[in-house]
Amino acid sequence: MSIPRIPRVITVVGATAVGKSDLGVALAQELGGEVVNTDSMQLYRGMDIGTAKLTVEERAGVPHHLLDVWDVTVAASAAEYQRMAREIIDDLLARGRTPVLVGGSGLYVRAAVDELEFPGTDSEVRARLEAELEAEGSGALHRRLAEVDPLAAQAILPSNGRRVVRALEVVEITGKSFTANLPGHDSVYDTVQIGVQLPRPDLDRRIALRVDRMWEAGLVQEVEALAGIGLRDGRTASRALGYQQVLAQLAGSAPSRRRATRPSAPPGASRAARSPGSAATPGCTGSRAAWTTTRRCWSARLSNW
Repeated sequence: MSIPRIPRVITVVGATAVGKSDLGVALAQELGGEVVNTDSMQLYRGMDIGTAKLTVEERAGVPHHLLDVWDVTVAASAAEYQRMAREIIDDLLARGRTPVLVGGSGLYVRAAVDELEFPGTDSEVRARLEAELEAEGSGALHRRLAEVDPLAAQAILPSNGRRVVRALEVVEITGKSFTANLPGHDSVYDTVQIGVQLPRPDLDRRIALRVDRMWEAGLVQEVEALAGIGLRDGRTASRALGYQQVLAQLAGSAPSRRRATRPSAPPGASRAARSPGSAATPGCTGSRAAWTTTRRCWSARLSNW
């Protein structure tokens, strides 16, 4: 009788607010493992409330790696993340511990465990595309991406300016489509991936509750403190959902700061949270009340899972 082999590396993936973090802790406790973060925004120091980073108490004694690694002014790099993650995974395996990778950033999960090499970058091309993003908006660049790489445009939300810029950069410097530069799903580790799912209405309710709790816990105050140490200059961190909307609100492009604390639920708020089509639009750039817009934009991202 053969005994099933426990996978050496486990990844827990799924949509926002589906319960990945708690499951990761439970798996690590059961398997004698440690958690490796694969959420791109939880790598940033001080971005705690808006990323739903587990508190020390919620980690229940399970070591967590790759939290609070970068200052908010640092531009995220999947290639650098890959280097750090594999170093930690290799160390855990060498010590007989089970790496449990937890987070919703699909590219970072793949960077950690798949045979994935990243195309280089060109500072001049990137700077030009960033300037065009600032001047024209992500929607215009997304339409350009749809012309040169329809598959990439399908996979990337029009509101995700950072990823749109990266896809256009890769197309320009390699002469190939962004998707052509992506490999298959061959893993460099013995890996099992656990996808966590809930019915869409349940997820919408959980997202609404999460955003409510973020505002009550002091998200606006967290953003104000981070703005004081350079959040607005952070090319990646400043665009994180929730942080982007609060920064816009504090700058005056959303309703006044007197609404910075969580407002009472506006009529139709739950209805907006159930409208993914409208969320992948310029409305997600912070032009509306930050609280409502954050809920709606997070709900829209569920369509990616």
